[in-house]
Amino acid sequence: MSDTDTSAEPKRGVTPPKADARESSSLDPDATSTPHRPPRWWGAVVGLLAAGAGLAAGQVVADLDTDLHNPVLTVGDRVIDWVPKWMKEFAVNNFGTSDKTVLLWTISVVIAVTSLFVGMATVRGRWRLGLIFAAVFGFLGATAGSIGRNTKSGGALPSLFAGLVAGWVLFFGYRLTHPKPVRRVARPHTATRQRPASPATPAPIDRRRFLTLTGSIAAAAGVAVLLGAKLQTGTQNVLQKVGVRRPVPKVPLPAPPADPALLAGNEGLSKLITPINTFYRIDTALYFPNIDLGSWRLKVTGMVNREMTYTYDDLLSRELIERDITISCVSNEVGGDLVGNARWVGCRLDDLLLEAGIKSGADQVLGVSDDGFTAGFPVETLDGRDAMIALGMDGDVLPVKNGFPARIIVPGIYGYVSAVKWLTEIRLTTFAADQGYWVPRGWAARAPIKTQSRIDRPLGNVPPGTTAIAGVAWAPTRGISKVEVQVDDTPWVVATLGPSLGKNAWVQWWTPWNAVTGRHQIRVRATDGTGATQTEELSAVDPDGATGWHTITMGVNAN
Repeated sequence: MSDTDTSAEPKRGVTPPKADARESSSLDPDATSTPHRPPRWWGAVVGLLAAGAGLAAGQVVADLDTDLHNPVLTVGDRVIDWVPKWMKEFAVNNFGTSDKTVLLWTISVVIAVTSLFVGMATVRGRWRLGLIFAAVFGFLGATAGSIGRNTKSGGALPSLFAGLVAGWVLFFGYRLTHPKPVRRVARPHTATRQRPASPATPAPIDRRRFLTLTGSIAAAAGVAVLLGAKLQTGTQNVLQKVGVRRPVPKVPLPAPPADPALLAGNEGLSKLITPINTFYRIDTALYFPNIDLGSWRLKVTGMVNREMTYTYDDLLSRELIERDITISCVSNEVGGDLVGNARWVGCRLDDLLLEAGIKSGADQVLGVSDDGFTAGFPVETLDGRDAMIALGMDGDVLPVKNGFPARIIVPGIYGYVSAVKWLTEIRLTTFAADQGYWVPRGWAARAPIKTQSRIDRPLGNVPPGTTAIAGVAWAPTRGISKVEVQVDDTPWVVATLGPSLGKNAWVQWWTPWNAVTGRHQIRVRATDGTGATQTEELSAVDPDGATGWHTITMGVNAN
């Protein structure tokens, strides 16, 4: 055998040199390579797409029926129902009327962050974790859509479908980054001898294909969400523009007097009539109900001699009254803005119940909303005050956000025990047999509105000189007889009261103040029509409304 024969066997006892592994893998196309580990950002993209596609699919299913809702909304409903009282108060105090927006964003962010980590784990090979996440995602949403207030038949379907789609996208993302192994065929080296076939190795990931497919999924999900939002908005707009007759009172109130809030020097003072677009909204609804007036009915049931049913036209055809009434949320802190004054039009509630006939022993009037919310107040509250089924607000049809087609307005008691929006039933019952929505959650069953006053201006630093201290005060059913203001330790000064819209409405007040340089404390107190002055004692909003004098600290300086 010649020295140049490359096929010669190595000599016995001599160990042949080892080939460099890196050289082998780079030069020999048949060598086994380490499976590719996709970058984390690919997993993050897959996770976000899975969540987005799932939510979009849920929205599409929800759009098939007005009784169905997407997973985020159904979960949000259960959060509102089950959240502890302290957390509810925290949300209202810190976010006010934006509390529902914050809730929905929080749920969305939690889903997004969770999906990021699940997606990264999935494309790194833990695809079972992705499927478990999708199953849990769908199960929680389905449970929220099936159990509790405001759930309808088939309420679980949008979330179940969302879970299926999310799971499919996660597994698809795993397969996209872990293609099926490719087994290479051995190549002959000589005419009589072949090297063995190399082990199967994953095919390389096609970055362009990955981005194209994930981009397509994202686009489809985005289109689904946009179409769903458009359908929802369109339904609500149709609801607001159904062309119903504007409720007309039998004896309209005279036009409101000139509003002192519009005078120079009173900037910041609350308007006599609160504009609809700034009227506070506190309720448990994450979305407005889609109500068909053709099928909508108001029923009077329970402990009555005759159960009654009214259509919307029936209510419009009754003798309607128009009243200026201030309503307030029990969560309104001292000096808070969860209060408003409006001109309401509707039919008298006591007349409606008189037709039905209240049975002996009934001590509670319980309103029931289309979304399942309930609120009850004592029968004895129907003492001649202008309690009504409101159909109109500030000269127009009741807006959807304020309760269209009908809501309850009872002067003198907080909204959580009376002001049911989207009203469908009035049930005569007892406090022993039925509790309104908030009562088992730690709030009082009976809650008359406390006498309150608020400083609207000044709330910031002012220059030295004469300026106005101004605000509003309210004590529905009792009225306001006097408002007093105190600066630092000086004597109390009686403020000027604005025009009166009646004892059920708030009153504006103001007093001039010669502001001198320095830091000052200003506080206000009101006396109601019975001669009782609001208490100085500070108390929290729970269980039946806050008390105390509104006090501000501000500076006067020349800068």
